[in-house]
Amino acid sequence: MLKRRRKQLTQIQTIALGFLLIILTGTFLLCLPISSRNGQFTNVLDALFTATSATCVTGLVVADTYQNWTVFGQLVIIMLIQIGGLGFMTVGVFFAIMLRKRIGLKERGILQESVNTLQIGGIVKLTKKIIYGTIFFEGVGAILLSIRFIPMLGFVEGIYYSIFHSISAFCNAGFDLMGQFESYSSLVSLHDDWIVNVTIMSLIVIGGLGFIVWDDISKNKWHFKKYMLHSKIVLVTTIVLIFGGAILFFFMENNNTMKDMSVSGKILSSLFASVTARTAGFNTIDVGAMHDSSKLLTDVLMFIGGSPGSTAGGIKTTTFVVLIVYIVSTLKHTQGCNIFNRRLEDDAIKKASAVFCINLFLSVTAAIAICGIQLLPLDDVLLEVFSAMGTVGMSTGITRELNAISKLIIIMLMYCGRIGSLSFALSFTEHKKMVRIKQPVEKINVG
Repeated sequence: MLKRRRKQLTQIQTIALGFLLIILTGTFLLCLPISSRNGQFTNVLDALFTATSATCVTGLVVADTYQNWTVFGQLVIIMLIQIGGLGFMTVGVFFAIMLRKRIGLKERGILQESVNTLQIGGIVKLTKKIIYGTIFFEGVGAILLSIRFIPMLGFVEGIYYSIFHSISAFCNAGFDLMGQFESYSSLVSLHDDWIVNVTIMSLIVIGGLGFIVWDDISKNKWHFKKYMLHSKIVLVTTIVLIFGGAILFFFMENNNTMKDMSVSGKILSSLFASVTARTAGFNTIDVGAMHDSSKLLTDVLMFIGGSPGSTAGGIKTTTFVVLIVYIVSTLKHTQGCNIFNRRLEDDAIKKASAVFCINLFLSVTAAIAICGIQLLPLDDVLLEVFSAMGTVGMSTGITRELNAISKLIIIMLMYCGRIGSLSFALSFTEHKKMVRIKQPVEKINVG
């Protein structure tokens, strides 16, 4: 008898399964009485929701992080955030390097898919840069935050808060411990603190640029013309979205959530609102009290998200730009899609279209389902689902009102948002054999 060949997991399936195992491990630990302040076992669904939110670096919570979880529970959450932000393969390969173990071609391939880099060559060297860079940026962020938190909380607790929020910000997670002062308040009480705001914003942006861009900048320094096309698109788009969003937030919330602030406070809050909507989840203004126009702008920024190969979620800046370039090219009847004196490949346009449509379909379907299950305001539900799909963590406060089915929907969105909606879909089809036959062409009317 011929032995059946065992089906090996594809790279995407390995990543998806790895994240699932980390989430389940986190769920188990958070269920334990040692993790809860009341000393009792935590509801499995709430523990699963929190573990998924942490591993998928989202930030949506069903219970205030400080008031509900002990220091042990908080440490579990921050470890899940760190592993989820960097990617479990990145962490695993780094430990293998430290133990001087050989990194095979299969592991390199999975790592390439996890980091979302363009080539497999030099992937181990890039992994070292990612880990060392993460330690450096999170360390500097913690030192800067300690300037504010140590006088506020004392030395030991101030250091702990600084490290926790630095990791959470760099990984674009949005979990905070400010519930010690007021539950679910995030950074609202520090809306005019330049040290905290600028540090958090810087960590969010650096973490959201992507590891490929870091590597490009480290090699070519400030010579923009030498950057890869990918890096040019990411950097320019990031700048436009941050400052464009900030200007819009300033005018839309000037006489609303920011009416009692100073001019400098309004500028700082506008910038923070624009940056954090790009998958971070912190907030310095009351999201629930924002105008509908500001909520819609937040939805758009959350849907776009950060950049490929980063700690951020969303459809990614490159996807957004590719679609814009394609639309402009179609309207101008130009030959190919060109940007920065380079032509985009057709596969990039196809993938961008697929990612956009899948993310939008999942988000809208989830919103319809939740509205059908519970009587909740549509604008709040839309912000919730876009927040989950983009792994952002911003909410108007309805997360705590969700029933079991709605929570499961949000959990699935967070999971898909972290591993990538297209990757999640491909994990079910990559082993299937595609018949290489071209069907006859027939024209249809479009548009």
